[in-house]
Amino acid sequence: MTVARRGGLRRGGVAALEICAVAALYYGSAELGLLQQLVRSQVTPLWPPTGIAVAALLLRGPRIWPGITLGALLANLSLGPSYAALFLIVVGNTLAPLCSYALLRRAGFRLELDRLHDALALIFLGAFTGTLVSATAGSGTLVLTNALSTDRFWTTWWVWWTGDAMGVLVVTPVLLVLCRARLPRQVTPSRWAEVLLLLAATACVGFIDTSSTPLLFLGFPLLIWAAFRFRLAGAAPVALAVSIFAIIAANHGVGPFARHGMLTDMVTLQAYNGSSALTALLVAAAVSERDRSQKEIARACGHLAELVSRLSITGTQPIPPTADSRPRRGPRPAPDADSGSRPRPDSGSAPGAGPGPGPGPGEERHHSRSTYRPAPPPRRPADPG
Repeated sequence: MTVARRGGLRRGGVAALEICAVAALYYGSAELGLLQQLVRSQVTPLWPPTGIAVAALLLRGPRIWPGITLGALLANLSLGPSYAALFLIVVGNTLAPLCSYALLRRAGFRLELDRLHDALALIFLGAFTGTLVSATAGSGTLVLTNALSTDRFWTTWWVWWTGDAMGVLVVTPVLLVLCRARLPRQVTPSRWAEVLLLLAATACVGFIDTSSTPLLFLGFPLLIWAAFRFRLAGAAPVALAVSIFAIIAANHGVGPFARHGMLTDMVTLQAYNGSSALTALLVAAAVSERDRSQKEIARACGHLAELVSRLSITGTQPIPPTADSRPRRGPRPAPDADSGSRPRPDSGSAPGAGPGPGPGPGEERHHSRSTYRPAPPPRRPADPG
């Protein structure tokens, strides 16, 4: 067996393992997401498989799309009203992350998510635009197969679309952070204490959100704190946790979701989850962009200081003129009556006078290296007659 053939088999085996891993993650997250459905059994306020699919495409490329299709097929196999409906739903669930991936690639998206450009692209292209495909295909299929009444189409479409979009907004950043995470070499004890304090505060907010106290807004200070201190690595997990707490509260009808209709609870829940995700992504990206700009400014200042130091050592920098060789500052002399010319104030002589005494040895050396040059004396008017 040649080396090229062995390399091809190895790459094929790695690709097959990646496809199976994506399918398993898609199916497992779908089962978890279906535990908190609001409309029928296919529609949930947070659909993690879409976020997993988009993250897998961004990390491994479009070659793993069969894993998305296989995972969607396994997740909807027991839910589809018919094989035709199952096929259409699986196609929509496969095309949606592919559309999001294509839009993000065209927009120049970077996996670090450390620019406002990247955060806005993930929000408006990856989450809000690409998921229109799956929401429209899925809701339309349920209506066409009489599994859903026509008057509930827009409600189902809204929950489906926002659920897929929330999956991209809160799950994709977490996976991007985990895949690129590296253990810090030196962490101070105060930093570890701050991490533990953030975890404890997040747990307390989760307990309050799932209780009868309507205090959902307590999650926003945590998001801002995590974004400022830990950038995306802290903001993304906190945003995911806050969204899960809000979904649990909505399904149990506690807190701000008590004694309201399904439509009101759905709008409140998705507005809160969307605001939390947007706050986390935008603040983390803005802080990372500021840090990068400060590092670039410091690097440029250091390079400039090194350049100035090198020039001062080699002696190639221009020497400023001394007090004797600087142009004299004083009132401008009147123009010559006959020629109308104005003698130069830096010539050091009156009109009609010859050139002054030549420079000494030291002055001659100085003038040869400075940018100042004495002007020639003005031309004397011709003697009439």
